Amino acid sequence: MTLKTIVVDDSSVQREAVVKQVNDHPNLQLIGEFHNGINARKIVMENDTDLIFLDVEMPVLDGFQLLESLDHLPQIIIITGNPKHALQAFDYNVTDYLLKPINKDRFNEAIKRAVTNHKFNQKIATEGEFIYVNSNLKKIKVFLKDINWIEGFGDYVKIMTDTENILVLSTMKKFVTKLPEDKFLRTHKSYIVNLEKVDKFNTTIVEIKGRQLPLSRHKKDRLEEALVNY
Repeated sequence: MTLKTIVVDDSSVQREAVVKQVNDHPNLQLIGEFHNGINARKIVMENDTDLIFLDVEMPVLDGFQLLESLDHLPQIIIITGNPKHALQAFDYNVTDYLLKPINKDRFNEAIKRAVTNHKFNQKIATEGEFIYVNSNLKKIKVFLKDINWIEGFGDYVKIMTDTENILVLSTMKKFVTKLPEDKFLRTHKSYIVNLEKVDKFNTTIVEIKGRQLPLSRHKKDRLEEALVNY
């Protein structure tokens, strides 16, 4: 299994060190290296990317700002010389957090975790059956076919089905990574829809089961494309 990987770090010395380890690892394929978040964002938006090695402290667009600007997050391994960012990093459900200079054994451990996560996500996407979510101190199995849409409420999301609404402690950015991207689309900062359940839409709304949900203007083309390819 090979993960398509990019490296983002404004330090050329540190970036080259990570790139070398990426090129030496049999489970990684380097598809780009960038000295700033703006150029990295472009390739992530236009290409399938499985893994990003991401520096935090960069000018213009720092690592966390880059993550905020992306609609769908690939796996992220933070690389930084400053441990103070650890707590904020895990708010983004990062795969790992590596302090510079990066130890080879620690690097390999992070890749092992990324490969395991990728296999698990592929299994979910292939089977398209269910996910487990934490709600009311319990793990609940939710069948993907039963989800109509997901609403965001700050640090919580609500999974809307025909029979129940399940409140889960999670941000929208975290939760969308649990879902197969060919079946679900984030159509608004506060809504993720099940593409199979979309009845109609226009430039401002998506309708599911008679409920009109807001559609961000810049997501209309993405929705049209996703429905054509569904």
